[in-house]
Amino acid sequence: MNYTLHQLQIFHKVVELGSITKASEALHLTQPAVSIQLKNLQAQFDKPLIEIIGRKVYITDFGNDIAENIEAIVHEVDQLEKKRFTSGEKLTGKLKVSIVSTAKYIMPYFLSDFMKKYPEVELNMEVTNKQSVIDSLENNKVDFSLVSVLPDMAIENMELMSNNLYLVGPANTQLNTKKHDGTIFNDLPLIYREKGSGTRYTMESFIKKNKIPARMKMELATNEAVKQAVIAGLGYSILPLIGIQNELYNGSLKIIPVNNFPINSQWHLIWLKEKKFSPVAQTYIEFIKEEIPHIIEKHFNNLKV
Repeated sequence: MNYTLHQLQIFHKVVELGSITKASEALHLTQPAVSIQLKNLQAQFDKPLIEIIGRKVYITDFGNDIAENIEAIVHEVDQLEKKRFTSGEKLTGKLKVSIVSTAKYIMPYFLSDFMKKYPEVELNMEVTNKQSVIDSLENNKVDFSLVSVLPDMAIENMELMSNNLYLVGPANTQLNTKKHDGTIFNDLPLIYREKGSGTRYTMESFIKKNKIPARMKMELATNEAVKQAVIAGLGYSILPLIGIQNELYNGSLKIIPVNNFPINSQWHLIWLKEKKFSPVAQTYIEFIKEEIPHIIEKHFNNLKV
């Protein structure tokens, strides 16, 4: 048989993602290139590895048996790559990360020391809303994502730090003099993030769970836009503490004390279950596991209301 490692890796990716299109995107190859390599691999076997019905790819029983053997080969190759990069050579390659917009206040601190330690590594970080982050992860376009709400999909995750949300108002608000109960929301004009935002999901889940009579005044696309609207006196909002530190310090925003606040959640670094890490991604996950407490102590211990 004359099959190549490249052909095996391509077939492995097609089986993993269930799609020639997705496999070509993940491997940075054209669809015709992937199809040709699959055809050349198939020529080495007298039984079909895949079936294409309509536009959908189905792996045959025989193909799944072969895929199990290829899985072991690909794993061993990955291990060899890791050893090659830990035997004195410089760590090179890309680290691809997608994060929700609020995480821009957090993720750089969980990257900076790693990037300084491995200057040959190239960082590609996408900052967008929750749905786009999940789409990038699901399509295997990134190594890791940072979210505050875990998606309903097959993932692994690591807790990085807490994410606490508070009710905030403008500098001239008269509502911050005492602790309020849920009735404060009866006539309070609330500014929401757009649908698909993790902040909005956490906010709406809390409102529903506690049967709070909240009413939406307006909907805006970013936390920065929400902050500016609150500062301008257009309403109130529920925002993560990590993103309003400067405004609390300079007095342009004030926290409204309310029973059952803050809303507590966690920032999670997530990746696809059974993800085959590149040497860069593997080195990063090992680095971050050790450094989480040091990063929090160095950069986030002073978070306060």
